[in-house]
Amino acid sequence: MSIKILYKSLLMPAVAFALAACAGNTPCPTTDAAPQASAGDVPADTQAVPQGNTPAGESAASVGKPTSESPSEQQAVFVSNTLDSYRLASPDTIPASPRKEHAADNVVQNTPIPVMSDVLDPYTAFPAFVSRVFAHADSLYAQGLTDSASAYLQRFRIIKPLWATWEAQADSMLNEFGKTRAEKAKAFEPYVLTIQNMNRVQAAYSMVKETADSLIALAPGDSLVNWANGQMQVAYKNTIAKAKKEYASIKALADDLAQFKEAAQKANELQMRYRDFEKELQIQALIDYIAGLIAANDEEATKYWQSHDPAQALAKADTLIKASKFAEAKDILNKLKSSNLRKEASEKYQELANTFCNAQRKATSQIFAKAQKQKDAAKKKKLLQDAIEPLDKCLTEYPEYAQKQKVVDNKSFLEKELAK
Repeated sequence: MSIKILYKSLLMPAVAFALAACAGNTPCPTTDAAPQASAGDVPADTQAVPQGNTPAGESAASVGKPTSESPSEQQAVFVSNTLDSYRLASPDTIPASPRKEHAADNVVQNTPIPVMSDVLDPYTAFPAFVSRVFAHADSLYAQGLTDSASAYLQRFRIIKPLWATWEAQADSMLNEFGKTRAEKAKAFEPYVLTIQNMNRVQAAYSMVKETADSLIALAPGDSLVNWANGQMQVAYKNTIAKAKKEYASIKALADDLAQFKEAAQKANELQMRYRDFEKELQIQALIDYIAGLIAANDEEATKYWQSHDPAQALAKADTLIKASKFAEAKDILNKLKSSNLRKEASEKYQELANTFCNAQRKATSQIFAKAQKQKDAAKKKKLLQDAIEPLDKCLTEYPEYAQKQKVVDNKSFLEKELAK
């Protein structure tokens, strides 16, 4: 077999072979005698071995003189040297040699080669190989085999020309890959622009998702797939925010303006448009809430305010509250909850409830003070029962009182006192 054929068949695995041959379980020559060329190898005086720093005691066959060979011939020689080194490094050719006491500290470990998804990762694999080369050189040096360590590192240094060749090939492949990606990008550009425009105008999530799914189905590559998924998330957040804003306006239409029928219609439309977001928005709960408001506000009350001024009625209710005419004020405010001043009526209703319930709590406090002074157990029990009655009036008359928990707590305290 000619040198050129040998070069073509063994060039690609040669580097890994040279680096790994002595770093793993396969031992290297432990003698300082330089390897001799076999009958079928290239003569030693034609080998392209770098000069400089030649260790004393090495033979001329170990480090030859530089020649004017072409790069192809030099690479062929490198392959031949690699095979020769491996043959000389077989267990049968290595004589036993004593190790220095600290040599055990330099034993090369069988470090597994890093892989990513069953594919060799060059970013971590090459540094691992190099570390093992240096570790083996240190091991030889620690054993006093200075010539062998130097020759081993010289073989490592001649990889440098090959590295330039690999870089050039990588650049060529990256250029080709880039052209292919650019051509594909043109096909995907309409989808990208469409999705960007949709999110710019905050289009519905369903529309953006449909277009993004179409782009992903074309297998555009990881970067565009990730981008499309990100755009779907943007559309999702935009849609949720828009739906919540509509939800709030519909609820305000019912709560503040008493436009129950219009609010109910809009709530049903909202549910149809955002049926995929029921879990997040709870639109059905809003529909049920508005239905309850419609049931609580009869048609007659709504018609009443078509011929009466809600503003005047609200002012009258305020005057009645100040005069402690709570029942009359409550009646007017309940009617106003069917007018376009429903929000103001609800706020005034809370003011009424607070005034009434505070008066009842004050009455309870006065009765409780009398009970505490009472020595007779039966009379004290009767006073405690009387003290609870004003609190019950508050809870009964104004079940929607915002601060009714205070009243409930006062009642619980009195019931515990009564049980003693």
